[in-house]
Amino acid sequence: MTKMQKPVINPAELDLEHWQEGTFFESRDAAFGAQLGLKDLGIGYGEVPPGKSGCPFHNHHIEEELFVILSGEGEYRFGPDRYPVKPGDVLGAPAGGPETAHHLINTGTVPLTYLSISANAKAEIVEYPDSGKFLAKSRATPGGKAVFRFVGRKESETDYWDGEPGI
Repeated sequence: MTKMQKPVINPAELDLEHWQEGTFFESRDAAFGAQLGLKDLGIGYGEVPPGKSGCPFHNHHIEEELFVILSGEGEYRFGPDRYPVKPGDVLGAPAGGPETAHHLINTGTVPLTYLSISANAKAEIVEYPDSGKFLAKSRATPGGKAVFRFVGRKESETDYWDGEPGI
C-alpha cells in the first residue's frame, strides 16, 4: 500500500493513466485513497471523453459506490433507468443485484470528470449484466492488490466435487 504523502490532494496533481478498450470504453483516471492514508475507503478521479464510458455496466454484491460529478454532462445508467447528470450531482450505487447495476456515459462535448468513492472490501463479486460475466476477487488487505481474481460466465460453472480425489 502506498504511504500517505499528505492528507490533501488536488485531482489536477494526479498522474492519470490513460486507457481505451474498443470504441466505447476510455478514460484517464487515478486511484488515490492510499495516498491519503485511507485503507477501507477507495477514491478515484476519472476523465471520460465525449461519447465514452469509463467502465462496463456492472453491480457490486458487497461494495457500495458514490460518484460526484465535477464537470461535463452525462447519463447515469442505473438498473433499467437513465438519469441526466451535471456538475454537482451526487450519484449512489448501493450493493445489490442487477437492479443496482450502473455506469456513467459522457453525453456532452467536453470530458466528464468525477470522483468515485467506494468501500474497499477484502472480497467482492461483480456482475456485468450486459455481457453475462462476473468477477470474483479477494485482496490481502482492504484496498490492496487482488490476490485472487477470476472473470467468467455462469455457464462455465463446474460441480463442487469436480476433480476431487476419490470422486
